[in-house]
Amino acid sequence: MACSCWNSIFTPLKPTYNTISSASASPHQLPRLVPRASASINRRQLIAETAAAIVLPPLLGAGISPLPAKADEVPLSEWERVYLPIDPGVVLLDIAFVPDDPTHGFLLGTRQTILETKDGGTTWASRSIASAEEEDFNYRFNSISFKGKEGWIIGKPAILLYTSDAGETWQRIPLSSQLPGDMVYIKATGEKSAEMVTDEGAIYVTSNKGYNWKAAIQETVSATLNRTVSSGISGASYYTGTFSTVNRSPDGRYVAVSSRGNFYLTWEPGQAYWQPHNRAVARRIQNMGWRADGGLWLLVRGGGLYLSKGTGLSEDFEEVSVQSRGFGILDVGYRSQDEAWAAGGSGILLKTKNGGKTWIRDKAADNIAANLYSVKFINDNQGFVLGNDGVLLKYLG
Repeated sequence: MACSCWNSIFTPLKPTYNTISSASASPHQLPRLVPRASASINRRQLIAETAAAIVLPPLLGAGISPLPAKADEVPLSEWERVYLPIDPGVVLLDIAFVPDDPTHGFLLGTRQTILETKDGGTTWASRSIASAEEEDFNYRFNSISFKGKEGWIIGKPAILLYTSDAGETWQRIPLSSQLPGDMVYIKATGEKSAEMVTDEGAIYVTSNKGYNWKAAIQETVSATLNRTVSSGISGASYYTGTFSTVNRSPDGRYVAVSSRGNFYLTWEPGQAYWQPHNRAVARRIQNMGWRADGGLWLLVRGGGLYLSKGTGLSEDFEEVSVQSRGFGILDVGYRSQDEAWAAGGSGILLKTKNGGKTWIRDKAADNIAANLYSVKFINDNQGFVLGNDGVLLKYLG
């Protein structure tokens, strides 16, 4: 899953490239982008039979200097905290692993942060990519995705990195200055192929390693809503905002939340435009995503969690009771069709074992003084929760 917020103080990079468009194209239509030829183990606490707690110190991986263990921290029942070699204030944004080698993965964040693991996420080391290092920019790496040994990273200011050798080397791919909005999500889809989304609703696909991109949708969300006078969508008139979150299903469908949380939009392959939807609840939407059965989950401000009825796209939602203690729930990640985890403010961590009908709070996470905002399961046995202040939780099962 991508991170829920993409606001930044950075100024977008604007290199010069060619744009090819049809003479008969609508002024609202997105351009076709064609660039010019260019150039420890972590600390695990064991509760002894006596009243004393024995703390095992973290082991050191190559080049890693973990933070000191905190002796008063209560262990999580199914998760452990991984201490990272990053500066205070770095915001973690995405995580991905090489499909053929689940021990090899990458973790992205602000302040040009790229971390690499080769032991399944137990230890991490800073990774330097020469093509992404420039004096005038401090990149915010938003999204990463792998398909086989091919991988992609996107960031802001506009940057696109590609690997064909499972991340051993990364090549910078030039991008068009005509790209509408900031890149917030990328998905590796096949050999030299990927799908990219911007915060203005542009969706582009490539099949030649990113040197040419074709628009999969005819116009941005702003153009669609303003052209159709919002079609009865509350809060959509004269919409000029961006997405606050966007999530993709395994079969290529998207759901996105408007920047103010007052409505949401969906798109599926073959559609020419995003489809806006009125929110079904009074409170503003925090985040939305896809359940393992194909239905939708919806989070609202104040800690509310809703599930759509049925397994397809539906505007009919029903609220599920959760013990959020009034803190907002920020993300949901499905480990299987029955088991999922929800995370939120002030260390909220919830679990369901029946597809989301009922949830139990993992109280052992309450002592983590951080907002947990992204839940991502790589496979049935490998999962991670990202939080602010550099918090990373690893699933133990």
